[in-house]
Amino acid sequence: MPKITKIIIIVISFVGLLISATLILNSNILFKERTQKVDNQIEEKTEKGFQIEKIDGITYIGGTIITNKTYSLPSTYVPQNIVIIYDYVNIIDYVKDAFNALQSDAQSIGLNIYPASGYRSYENQERIYNKYIEKDGLEKADTYSARPGHSEHQTGLVIDVNTVDMTFDNTAESTWLKNNCYNYGFIIRYPKGKEEITGYMYEPWHLRYVGKELAKKLYNNGFWITLEEYFGITSTYE
Repeated sequence: MPKITKIIIIVISFVGLLISATLILNSNILFKERTQKVDNQIEEKTEKGFQIEKIDGITYIGGTIITNKTYSLPSTYVPQNIVIIYDYVNIIDYVKDAFNALQSDAQSIGLNIYPASGYRSYENQERIYNKYIEKDGLEKADTYSARPGHSEHQTGLVIDVNTVDMTFDNTAESTWLKNNCYNYGFIIRYPKGKEEITGYMYEPWHLRYVGKELAKKLYNNGFWITLEEYFGITSTYE
């Protein structure tokens, strides 16, 4: 066999090996990417047919972030675009805009609605929760305080307003919020009479931002529906 022919054969074989190695490498990378996607994004549906997406440990149902006793947030989760209002309350920027509109309209009819608390870190919620356990015991604390990772405050989508206790109930401000907060994208997250569904006591001061479209559906002409009822999900600790 001529020498030049042998060289050509060797070159062709070498190129073939390179191509094979490249294909194997690309296949491994593609498999790894798909595996990572499965790990980061798990999909299923609720009993009412809403899609559940769990992306990087955060649960979205029907496109809405859900945090309750069943669904938790990672300890490392911190929402983006956090801003400060009243020098001490942290919330997401678009929630601030919605609250400012709500507050302004309330003031125009002589009502005083102001923020008391907003975003809380996992660590801050852990400290608060443990304090309540020391005060009232685990069983009672679980009726009014979320375990760390299960608090809506960690989403940055919640504002507690005015007096954070039952003295706020039946005030002019509380009554107005029950009938109007949905117009600004907020809901009464823990309505009266729904304690067994939400897992928490009635909290007239706890406003959760969900957007105007969903808020109107949950308002239900004054007969508030919880997120659990609407999406067909539970709120219970394991």
